[in-house]
Amino acid sequence: MTQSVEQARSLGLAGASNARDLGGYRTADGSLVRHGVALRADALHRLTEEDGAALIAAGVRRVVDLRSFGEVREAGADRIPGLPVAGLAELERAEGTAAALTVEGGLTLHHLPVFAADFDVYVALRDALADRDPARQRELLGNGRAAGIMTGLYRWFVTAPEARERFAEVLRLLAAPDGPPVLFHCSAGKDRTGWVAALALTALGVDRGTVYEDYLLTNDRSARVVDHLMESFGTSGLMEDPSLLLPVLRAEREFLDAAFAEVDAGWESFDHFWRDGLGLDDAVLAGLRANLLEP
Repeated sequence: MTQSVEQARSLGLAGASNARDLGGYRTADGSLVRHGVALRADALHRLTEEDGAALIAAGVRRVVDLRSFGEVREAGADRIPGLPVAGLAELERAEGTAAALTVEGGLTLHHLPVFAADFDVYVALRDALADRDPARQRELLGNGRAAGIMTGLYRWFVTAPEARERFAEVLRLLAAPDGPPVLFHCSAGKDRTGWVAALALTALGVDRGTVYEDYLLTNDRSARVVDHLMESFGTSGLMEDPSLLLPVLRAEREFLDAAFAEVDAGWESFDHFWRDGLGLDDAVLAGLRANLLEP
């Protein structure tokens, strides 16, 4: 039986509506996922001073940014108290590679870009908005093409060794003795972030139905943002039919289905995927359970 999505607690950040806690879910053996140790979010570039202070007060030790530096450059860097501008230039020089930057006060920002050139959602979005021709927009995104980009992206999460390694690194941080509290995020907090959350919850023994509930909760948390975008794209004249973008802006069951289907196709079980696909061993699994489950 699936559990109430209300157990996924909002972090109450004004500048990140999809920021929430994975705590509160129950595993198949009756254990409870601990609150305050594994946090998922959309991008943090709109955080207020109060939001930043709340993250520090929550004891967050590591922030993991899964965006490409192109996304960071376009939208803005995470607004973390004490983050030096010089450090961001350092990260930009390391574009495409994993990098870490310790912020004043001990918090560490990990830049682990997960970027698929063949399934670049942001290029598709930019191209669609740049070309105001309704026929061209339908050609780019209509007749299931936008959903196809998304399902292709989720398959790539599993089939691409470079993507698996980045996701595995987040799980290692969650499992490290000095790792949590860890906040991991991408741009919307639904795709790359959603897959990390799905992997962590599955590894902990949370049932598949609850994993999907947590994934789809994004649609409730981001509804106002999506509605605002739909309205603004239409009234500004950028798009005749803004609904073409909905598959890019929403979490859909079929997308997560595509990722799990690739796991099933490539490995005998999730345990085999954990070891042979993600390259993670029993020690990482034990660390994840020690950190994220109530004793």
